[in-house]
Amino acid sequence: MKPTIADFPATRLRRLRRTPAIRDMVRENTLSPADFIWPVFVRDGEGVVEPIPSMPGVNRLSVDKVVEAAREAHALGIPAICLFPYTDPSLKTEDCAEAWNPDNLSNRATRAIKSAVPDIAVMSDVALDPYNINGHDGFVEDGYIVNDRTVEALVKQALSQAEAGVDIIGPSDMMDGRIGAMRNALEGAGHSNVILLSYAAKYASAFYGPFRDAVGASGVFKGDKKGYQQDPANSDEAMRLIERDLREGADMVMVKPGMPYLDICRRAKDMFGAPTFAYQVSGEYAMLAGASERGWLDGDRVMLESLMAFKRAGCDGVLTYFAPAAARLLNG
Repeated sequence: MKPTIADFPATRLRRLRRTPAIRDMVRENTLSPADFIWPVFVRDGEGVVEPIPSMPGVNRLSVDKVVEAAREAHALGIPAICLFPYTDPSLKTEDCAEAWNPDNLSNRATRAIKSAVPDIAVMSDVALDPYNINGHDGFVEDGYIVNDRTVEALVKQALSQAEAGVDIIGPSDMMDGRIGAMRNALEGAGHSNVILLSYAAKYASAFYGPFRDAVGASGVFKGDKKGYQQDPANSDEAMRLIERDLREGADMVMVKPGMPYLDICRRAKDMFGAPTFAYQVSGEYAMLAGASERGWLDGDRVMLESLMAFKRAGCDGVLTYFAPAAARLLNG
């Protein structure tokens, strides 16, 4: 039943906006550092902090520096850190075998973080693009990204990450059937407590450009990903994808990108009620950070306003490169 309100002047809605104390009392949504997962880029070396030109303020970090970042995140109250490897080009191959190497960059970083900061959750990315000489999320055969053979490889990658100590596995590949295959394999290998945060509604978006620079995929990438990532024109399809992944064993679901797809976030939360996350992707970050760097926007305000939009749209949390800066502001 739709609530009724009295006519003016009995109702003056501005009364509830008059002072900071009153605004705090009636605020519908709140942000805290616990709402964030911090994506970080890891590379080989020691003591390396390498700026990413297309993402102002974001760096590729060597494993020792990633451990420092994890310590910072934990101290700020950020519950999880997500690893994305910048793989040496010499290790990128047609068979993508580095993806499930127990000693690959991502797995080494996971073990280092869990040893130094055991209470922070480590999230990993499951997709072949950081290891694929073609830059795609799956195997390429005659110009086509094949599904079932790719799923077999992704299962091996997920198992290697679970063995390294990952808490949350994030399949971002968009192959059909991968959630069920990973869940069955994890259960069979004794990793029943490992969480699957499925990128269930990942769109073939133009907002990923700076990320591809950050992981070194831009130079090798050929073609596009429209054959396996979702059409930006579709929303009903996203609900079918989310329903399928939850049925196959996903614990949480992701919408990616974030801000251009807030309608998908709201529909997903309302329809399924499952823990729902969004990824404020590299292009979204770069627009806001770049404009702020030039003085065109108030950086702190637009950062928090953009993050609040995810909460208002029903998200339980957000992957964001703003995580440490936003947490520092929220912590006062």
